[in-house]
Amino acid sequence: MRTFAVFLLTGLAGAQIRVGILGTDTSHVPAFTRVLNDPKNPDHVPGARVVAAYKGGSPDVESSFTRVDKFAAEIERDWGVEIVPDIATLCAKVDAVLLESVDGRVHLKQAREVIAAKKPLFIDKPLAATLEDAREIARLAKAAGVAWFSSSSLRWSEIAATMKHADATGVLTWGPGPLEPHHYLDLSWYAIHSIEMLYALLGPGCDEVTRVQAQDADTIVGRWKGGRSGTVRAMRPSGDYGAVVFRPKQVLQSPPKSRSSYVPLIREIVKFFQTGVPPVANEETLEIFAFMDAAQRSKEAGGRPMRLR
Repeated sequence: MRTFAVFLLTGLAGAQIRVGILGTDTSHVPAFTRVLNDPKNPDHVPGARVVAAYKGGSPDVESSFTRVDKFAAEIERDWGVEIVPDIATLCAKVDAVLLESVDGRVHLKQAREVIAAKKPLFIDKPLAATLEDAREIARLAKAAGVAWFSSSSLRWSEIAATMKHADATGVLTWGPGPLEPHHYLDLSWYAIHSIEMLYALLGPGCDEVTRVQAQDADTIVGRWKGGRSGTVRAMRPSGDYGAVVFRPKQVLQSPPKSRSSYVPLIREIVKFFQTGVPPVANEETLEIFAFMDAAQRSKEAGGRPMRLR
């Protein structure tokens, strides 16, 4: 990885990075493009510009096929982004890639092409469709010397930024948890945001997960090394985000309406493209997927505890 990071520093530092978007079927596409491409925007993040995009899209996911053309047309019209016919053409025109496809099932196939083209990439949630796919993306990237990272913007929310304490003995997070029938790891579709907050506050080190289902929410409890615990409540159909952090002599609770924004994540993405250093360790991201995999197996086993694979 050191060789790759040096290449980025010498090749891209000081220059505006040409960014390509892979998959135009999420609202993140116009939101990220606006922040990167509009210097008059008060939230503007300098250093990178979206110059090209490949539509992609999944014909069996409603939130994909109903939006993919709309968002592609928006960034082409408003920001002059070139819409290209395939991933190979995209990679030839850019320095780095935002893999934004809303459907995690296509991420391994799409990431494979980007990695083969030696382009650093940010992979939006969910990283992949399964734990096996996530690990294969990591394996391919490591073998090719290509830097990558994946994260929810909630890792840099007000909650995660202000409530992290090294002496936390337990953490509870909650947020929306709607499901999408085509994703085997159903928590990866939306509950990933609350799980990412949990890991931002507690760090890695989970051994075992138990999942309890109810009509309006699922509760996922993780047992961490050293006796700590982490709990996520994934509410359906929706709900606000929040957290409670337990310390030896203090209990902290997030305010009722905590702030979150894409901007801190976009800053981290640009910095990553400039340096090749991911702001979230790949190993932690893979553990988050192992956490969701164990929760899925616990669900299928009627709530029995499951160790992380």
